[in-house]
Amino acid sequence: MPSCKKSMKKTESISSKNLCAVGIPEGDARIHSLGQLNRTMKQKIIYFVVLFLAQMLFQGRVWASHIFGGDIVYECVGNNKFRFTFTLFQDCLTGQQDAIAQDVPSHYAIYEIGTNTLVTYGSTGMYIEQNIVPTGFSNDCINNIPNTCMQRTVFQFEVSLPPNNNGYVFVYQRCCRNQFINNIFSPGVTGATFTSYIPPFTSGQCPNNSAKFKNNPPQIICVNDPLSFDFSATDIDGDSLSYELCNAFIGGTQWDPIPTASGIMPPPHTPVAYISPYDSAYPIPSNPAFTIDPITGMLTGKPTQIGRYVFTVCVREWRNGNVINTLRRDLQFVITDCSKAVIADMPSFSHEPDVYIARCDSIFTVHFQNTSQGGFAYFWDFGDPNTLADTSRGFAPSYTYPDTGTYYVKLIVNPGSTCSDSIVKKVKIYPKFKAEFDIEGKFCKGEEIKFIDKTQSTFPEIYGWQWDMGDGSSYNQQDVNHVFDARYENFDVSLIVKNTKGCIDTASARIRIPRFEPFAGNDTLVVKDVTFNMNGSGGLHYQWSPTDYIEEPNNPKSAITIPEVGYYRYRLDMTSAEGCVGYDSVRIRVVPHPYFVVPNAFSPNGDGRNDVIRPIVAGYANIVFFRIYNRWGQLVFDMNSDSAGGWDGTFNGKMADPGVYFWHGKARNPEGEVEDFYGEITLIR
Repeated sequence: MPSCKKSMKKTESISSKNLCAVGIPEGDARIHSLGQLNRTMKQKIIYFVVLFLAQMLFQGRVWASHIFGGDIVYECVGNNKFRFTFTLFQDCLTGQQDAIAQDVPSHYAIYEIGTNTLVTYGSTGMYIEQNIVPTGFSNDCINNIPNTCMQRTVFQFEVSLPPNNNGYVFVYQRCCRNQFINNIFSPGVTGATFTSYIPPFTSGQCPNNSAKFKNNPPQIICVNDPLSFDFSATDIDGDSLSYELCNAFIGGTQWDPIPTASGIMPPPHTPVAYISPYDSAYPIPSNPAFTIDPITGMLTGKPTQIGRYVFTVCVREWRNGNVINTLRRDLQFVITDCSKAVIADMPSFSHEPDVYIARCDSIFTVHFQNTSQGGFAYFWDFGDPNTLADTSRGFAPSYTYPDTGTYYVKLIVNPGSTCSDSIVKKVKIYPKFKAEFDIEGKFCKGEEIKFIDKTQSTFPEIYGWQWDMGDGSSYNQQDVNHVFDARYENFDVSLIVKNTKGCIDTASARIRIPRFEPFAGNDTLVVKDVTFNMNGSGGLHYQWSPTDYIEEPNNPKSAITIPEVGYYRYRLDMTSAEGCVGYDSVRIRVVPHPYFVVPNAFSPNGDGRNDVIRPIVAGYANIVFFRIYNRWGQLVFDMNSDSAGGWDGTFNGKMADPGVYFWHGKARNPEGEVEDFYGEITLIR
């Protein structure tokens, strides 16, 4: 359904084509001038100051709380005259009776849209109808039926309004709501505002007749039982209607609980202050959450916690792509600890709670599951408009639909009996829908890989992509560029895709990022003019740079002879078998002659500095052994040519005593001769 995005200039007039611009699709929020903005801010500040003072000064007082809800409709009777019908729902069980009596007569004000000029105000007069709304249940249908009382008081009156290029807004305000409401702050001192809009019109023209709700609101709602309630409306003008959950508004105060004339505030009106986690879209604790079908007005959900909750339904009237009026029903839902003896229910195999199933796989046959309770007879209407034979009295029947489309399936449990119940859910048939994606790029560490959505959808209105990259990363976009920063791992990538027809599908693929660790060898000491071998590894193809003194630049183990003393750095570029590219470097120190050196002291205290002692060797082919003895001649450490590391200052699993130790080493020189080396070291604690 279209929505309004643009805002109006301060001096722009309001016509039937730009009613959206003043904010009707967004509720009552509209500001036409800087002066109105200031007035709006003052209203909000005054409200919260009044709320605070009311709580501080009148703490413990029983407020005049009784407002259960209400709505306003109108019809054009001709000659610029409109007949308004104002319905007020009152709590006649816990609400104050004197407050209910003061609702007669009620008072209203009518403002010009945009300028907020007060055009007229008045009294509704006496009510034309007042009755107690039947609960709709008997003791046979509800176990431990709760006490409840909802009174419906209806006022009807006519108002003549001059033709106007901007239109009008009807406003009624009253304080206060029931003080035991669970989803808004300070309900006992929070009033209510009800509104209705008349679009612009010329003399003698009937601009609109508002939509009207078909049903009274429900009274008994049992916790943990699924609810399906018809909030649909009718419109004699044939305007398109859409449904949504919306904000309730505050209005009236303890100091002016029944405002009249200019005491009734014009738009914009302040929404009630919801207690987290509640808001206008999630007003009641429920699972699945309460949702309203935007096309049918069917409300579905399962409440999970007892209490009273402000709940508001808006019906938008659309004409020529614009919203011309919003019918609001502000209510309290009372969730009670009761249980229905008969519950019509069927599961949802869809991410949409009001949808039984969305078939997007070229299969038109649907098998229905029945999770109802307390039933002895069943009647199914499968919602096929092409035949009268789309019904069944089976417990869990099947039906084959003739074509694509959205069908409304109704299940009635115990039809025609004293205690029956019904539920309506959608079946969506929209093949074909299949999630797919392509992958482009090198599967290498640090390389960007492209994931391209290739989902096939006969009805292409795709609105949701959810990528899970398997490494903790996720994206909500159609195509993705991603870098897997890992040395070696398998990643399970998945894509969940949805479209506007309710179809949902998942595609997945495993991405393998192979191990690739370029290695040019450890930094080393060598003697000038002595040939040794480089020690690169990790790839398939190699290239040393610079190539000075290297015999085979493409061999990672190439021999090299450096004739000059100094420091040299060599880089080894390589390519893996999978085509990944990387490099590493090695630092070589060249000394003038061979040496075998051992530091004369070390301090193995675990601080990471001088914790281990070992020989520093250059120019010798290998170490034959390196041994350390204590002052009594006991061998405390022995390292041979195959050993690594060094002495950490322990002996027989315990920390050795501080003091002087003696060492003896043998190493083989470049000529193959074995040389001996001796010395002493000091262990410091």
